[in-house]
Order: sequence, then C-alpha cells, then structure tokens
Amino acid sequence: MTVERLLVHRGTFASTSRSGDITGRRGDTPDGLFLRDARHLSRWRLTVDGVAPSLLTSSDDGCVLTPEGGRDEPPAYSLFRRQAVDTGSLTERLRVVSNRAEPATVEIALEVDADFADQFELRGDHRRYDKADGRRTAADRNDGVTFRYRRGADWDARTTVTASPTPASVRPLEPQGTARLLTWRLTLPGHGATELALSVRAVPHGAAEPPAPPHPMAVRNRHAAEEDCFVQARPRPRSLTHWDELARACAAGLADLARLRVPATGPADEPLLVPAAGIPWFLTLFGRDSLLTSLFALPYRPELAADTLLALAATQGTRYDTDRLEQPGRIVHEVRHGELAHFRQVPYGRYYGSVDATPLFLVLLEAHSAATGDPGLARRLEPHARAAVEWMFRDGGLGGGYLRYTSDAARGGLAHQNWKDSEGAICFADGRHPKGALAVAEVQGYAYDALVRTARLARTVWGDAGEADRLEKAAADLRERFRRDFWMTGPDFPALALDGEGRQVDALASDAGHLLWSGILDSADARTVGRRLLEPDFFSGWGVRTLAAGQAPYHPLSYHRGSIWPHDNAVVVLGLARSGLAEEASRIAHGLVQAAAAHDWRLPEVMAGYGRDEHPVPVPYPHSCSPQAWAAATPLALLTALGGASQAVR
Repeated sequence: MTVERLLVHRGTFASTSRSGDITGRRGDTPDGLFLRDARHLSRWRLTVDGVAPSLLTSSDDGCVLTPEGGRDEPPAYSLFRRQAVDTGSLTERLRVVSNRAEPATVEIALEVDADFADQFELRGDHRRYDKADGRRTAADRNDGVTFRYRRGADWDARTTVTASPTPASVRPLEPQGTARLLTWRLTLPGHGATELALSVRAVPHGAAEPPAPPHPMAVRNRHAAEEDCFVQARPRPRSLTHWDELARACAAGLADLARLRVPATGPADEPLLVPAAGIPWFLTLFGRDSLLTSLFALPYRPELAADTLLALAATQGTRYDTDRLEQPGRIVHEVRHGELAHFRQVPYGRYYGSVDATPLFLVLLEAHSAATGDPGLARRLEPHARAAVEWMFRDGGLGGGYLRYTSDAARGGLAHQNWKDSEGAICFADGRHPKGALAVAEVQGYAYDALVRTARLARTVWGDAGEADRLEKAAADLRERFRRDFWMTGPDFPALALDGEGRQVDALASDAGHLLWSGILDSADARTVGRRLLEPDFFSGWGVRTLAAGQAPYHPLSYHRGSIWPHDNAVVVLGLARSGLAEEASRIAHGLVQAAAAHDWRLPEVMAGYGRDEHPVPVPYPHSCSPQAWAAATPLALLTALGGASQAVR
C-alpha cells in the first residue's frame, strides 16, 4: 500500500491509503496515526461483506468505495468515508447508501490495532532498541477497545477506539497480539442510508485525554477556516507580484505552514504555535529549521518568528549536559517527546547538537525587530540574546577563531552540526572525510551576521554602546580572517570547511552561497561566488546542487552531496539579490518555481541532482519529507529576493 492521504493538525497527523486504510507499514513512508513521536494507530482496515471495497474516488475530504460489481450487475450500495484529525484524535463517519429499491443487510468489519512504535523505530535504517520491559494490552469495551502501552513505572500511553452504533462484536484478530476485529450488521433500507461513527483518541504519556471529536466535516471546516485565515492574511503574496506561478507557490507554501504549526510554550509558559520541520519524521520544534522558516516568512507572517523565538528562548541551554550537548546559552537543535527520547535511548529529547541555531537565533531576533518596527521582543529576550552571544565566544569556539563542532555520531547523535548533518556530508573534493573539530564555512557567515545584528540591538534597543563596540570589532575581525583562511586561490572559491588542523576542506559546495546572504564576503568575492554557482556543474536548471557535479564524492541521489534543496537555494537567491546579481537570482527562482509546478506547487524537502538536460521534470529524492517547513517557506524567500517584501505591510 502506498501512503497517499495525509491529514494533519497541531502536531497530530494520519497517513493513510487513498481508501483511508492503515496497515502498520514501516520504512520511508510509514502509515498510522501519530502524535508526539509515537504511532497511536497502526491498523485501520475496512472490509464490507468480507472483502475490501473498491475505490471509486479519493480526496483530502474523503473517499467513495463500493463492493465489486459490473456493468450488468452494478454494486448494491456505495460507502462514503470521511476522516479528519484534530489534536490527539481521528474521527471517521462511514455512510452506507443503498443503490437499489430492496432492503439489504450489510456486514461491516474494521481491523484495529495500536503498536505505539516510536518514530525512530519505524525508519528504514535497521536500528533496534531494547524495549524488553514494554507491555502492550487491549481491553475490550462495549463500544470499542482501549489499547495501552506501559513500560516500567515511567511510561503509560493509550489509544481508545469507540463506535456508534456499538459493534455487534469485539474480538481478537489473532490468538496472540492486541489487534481487534470490530463488526457490525447494519440494515440498509431501499434507496436509504445508514451511518457508522468512529472515534480514535490518542493519549501520549503525560497528556490529558482529548475530548471526543465532532463530525469529520465539522473538524475539517474549522481547520479550513483557520488555514484560510492564515493564508489570506495581509500581506497577501499574490498582491505583491505579477508572476502568477510564484504567487501560486507562495499560497501553497503558506497553506503547508499553517498545517505544520505545532504547540509550544514560551518562557512564561504562554501557548505558542511554531513551524515544525516536516512530516513524517520531524513534526516538532527544530532550532535551525524553525528559525530559517521564520526568517523566510518574516515579511509576510511575522507571528511565526515571534513564537519561534519565544519557544527557543524557553528551551535555551542553561547547564552543561554532555549527553544532550547542552551548554549555557546554546539554542536547542530539536525537542522530542517520544518513548526512546524519554528513556534516553536516543539523545534527542532535548538535543543541542547544532552549531548554527544559536547565531541564527540572534539573526532572527534583530530581523524581527527591524521588520516589524517593534523592539519589544528584542527587549524581552535581551538576557537570552546575551547568553547566546557568550555561548558563541565561550563554548562555540568563536573566541579562539571560529564556531566549531566535533561529530556526535559515535554516541548516536548527529555526524555534523550544520544543516548538512548526514554522514560524509562535509568532505574533501576527493571524497575523504575531514577529522577533528570542524569549522564549516556558512556557519561563520551566520556568526558574522549575528554579531553585526546583535551589535545593532545593543546600540539602539538595549542602550549598551560598549557591547555594541565589542561585537562590531569581533565581526570585523571574523570577516578579515575568514577571507584569509577560507578563500581557495586555485578555484577562486571559499572552502567548504576547515578541518581540525586548519586545512581547507576543498569540495565545491552550495554552502558558499550562504556567505552572500550573511554578508561576510566583500562585494567582489560575493559576485565571483554568485556567478560560479550558476555554472552547469552547480546549477541543474531546477536549482543549485549541494555539491558541484564532477567531483569524486558527487552523487545525484545523495542526501547532501549532489541533491538539490529548495531552502538552500532560497538562501542562495537571497544572497544573490543582496549582492546585486539580479539576473542570477531570477534564473534560480524560475527553476525552483518550475519545480514547484511539477510538484502541484508544493516544493519537496529535497530533489535529486539530475539536470534538466537529463530529464524534463525534476527527479524525486526517494526519502524526501513533504510537506516540509523550510521548503514551504522557500517561495516566500524568492518573493522577498525579487522585491516583494519591499511592498509588504509591516
């Protein structure tokens, strides 16, 4: 079964087949009902009169099914299946409509189960986790069944399935296991209809049980109204550009951003809605992803930036914890709520393995103040900003030269702490992996921008001229030594990184484009880099590759060594616009918008690196998240780069 329907709201999502079924699959496209990193429904399979009905049509609003039939003996009835998710719940209404004048009896059966699998278990990376003390049970009810998962005295989660009318029977599907078969025998009047109402309520460990959800259409109408309010709020991208295709991509991106917002809390426990990274694996707060998404959307939806800054301030590091890589002032990389994170079998419960989230936090804080004209948030978060600055100088390594990190892969953490965080993503041109504490190029640009912007806040908002002078001097010093240490005279291009011994990691990579955005390069170098990124080995026609083709480690289906990332290109386009390379910015923007058109206006997280000359449409990357937040926000960044933000109401 291919997962083809996705229902999502406020951190709860359901992936089903086009007919609305769930089979419990794992791997790249797991299906199920998910909440707080766990699968609360792993089987949801409908049969009618003993067989699976045929699908006539399917959409986000529901599907129409029928039993087998033919031209001479058409189906006796049709089934209209509607589903919706709300926070912590899935609701379904199954309406059975008679197509004949004679009364009939219909036998409906539903296979249900909840495996409570942690999302880290479901990935196709073959990892195994010890859960020997976990126990799953199923308790039959008159109106359904309650599934429960306990692990020691520290973990208790449950899922309750109820139905109206009550099932004729609830019985085990197999001799062993928790799966249940719910059955109904419904009387169907001639040319009449009958309806079955089903409700699934998921209660993660430590959470309260959600209320019973209303009819799916009532839920979907409410969600549609909320989404429409977000998408149609002013300024509307369509009013800021004459390029209709870009406007359509912006509207699709805003709709995805509306769905990807998840609950969080601020420093005063105030409720917030922040952009989660993406589905299926990353529907949670991510420092880097949420920050860049909010930066792209800032001229159009500044509330995303405000909530993201507050949520990250509330989770900012306050102590030293080597298991989580927490350090005082450091901005969190990701926050997880699942079982494996709770028991520290993965380090990601609150994981700080990011070298770039902290400077990006400072960049967004000043950018929000400038874009809105309201310094109130910058005043409120002054202690957090100062702590972030001190982390960069103290533990980040900027005081001794550059922001650096060492791999955390040996402990189950991330191999790299910049946005290219996969194994082997940072490499020499011959494919060798650098060793030691790495200083990645684009992160130094972020640090430079953070110092410049925070100096501006210190001088104009906090009234601290001394701190402003200190940060401005540090920024100037960083800019000077960056040119000296990173610029490669042969290719006339910046190195991807410096290794632990200060040697240039010489692979030609898209990270260089981020340096135009941050302003760490002078204008001549920026224009040299910008034009180089439009050469055929970098630019595929759809976007700039993460690694230029022709180098030994290049692979068009590698996650970070030859693929094309829309958000990466968005940063490049913003940098090109800043550097006065309008024609180059427009070329990449047109490639991305055409790629969006090929994906029904929704840009994926990542695309394969094959060029337009090799295939007439973008080749999908096989493990891409969709929807994904910074890809959804990419059209907004393109609009900004092409001048739309200058017309936005601030």
